[in-house]
Amino acid sequence: MEKFDRHSIRLKDFDYSQSWWYYVTICTQNHIELLGEIKNNEMVLNEFGKLVEEEWNKTKTIRKNVELDYYIIMPNHLHGIIIIDNAVGATRWVVQNISSKDRAIEPIAPTLNSNSLGSIIGQFKSVTTKRIRKAGITEFKWQRNYYDRIIRNEKELFNIRKYILQNPLKWALEKSSPENLDVI
Repeated sequence: MEKFDRHSIRLKDFDYSQSWWYYVTICTQNHIELLGEIKNNEMVLNEFGKLVEEEWNKTKTIRKNVELDYYIIMPNHLHGIIIIDNAVGATRWVVQNISSKDRAIEPIAPTLNSNSLGSIIGQFKSVTTKRIRKAGITEFKWQRNYYDRIIRNEKELFNIRKYILQNPLKWALEKSSPENLDVI
């Protein structure tokens, strides 16, 4: 029997439960378009896309240390900015103050922290999968992993927000050229 060596695409030795701004992309398995369609350069969510949006917005209600920034649900993926703030109630730190040299990077604990980015995304994917299957797409799956980017400064935050806002406009271009499917 073949043994597969799954390697992590996460930043080595970075603690994904620490207060930070994170950009994530979550795709449907095989990039199947199930969440709506682009009409006149705007995303129109279907019932499954609305369900995904509802669960995405619940994330900040379920976890008091999480805030959501810009996001877009596309026909086969979601882009969003998640802010983990473990100093709930404290003054919000500003994104311009975060750079890899300004903060100590602590090793990841051997178990998944319940407030880590991976835990947040895992719970979101699990709940949406169950709800979409119950709503009629019994074979629905998200792609096994997700893409993340640790946002390092305001310029990067600005560019990511712009990318999210313009995603529906770029849909036709990206679909016609597979090399354009990379994020940012």
